[in-house]
Amino acid sequence: MVLAPGGIIAWLVVGLIAGFLAGHFVEGEGFGVVGDIVVGIIGAVIGGFIVSLLGFSGVAGFWGSIVVAFIGAVILTLLLHALAPRRVGTY
Repeated sequence: MVLAPGGIIAWLVVGLIAGFLAGHFVEGEGFGVVGDIVVGIIGAVIGGFIVSLLGFSGVAGFWGSIVVAFIGAVILTLLLHALAPRRVGTY
């Protein structure tokens, strides 16, 4: 696997967009820029695994990558909410 500078920037942009959308879709607010990128990139890995299990393969392109990363980021966010302790009284 070769990580070209353009590839790294594309991963960061896809991660940021997918994490931002997932944070607003599931939680109602994002995780901040760095948190959105991390959730989006991990979500891309999860989404890619799930999509490959469903029999899809190949290159999805930029927008397809965002969709796959969004699906994985939503799943990751739901898992984090299920496993994380509830915050009470924080304002």
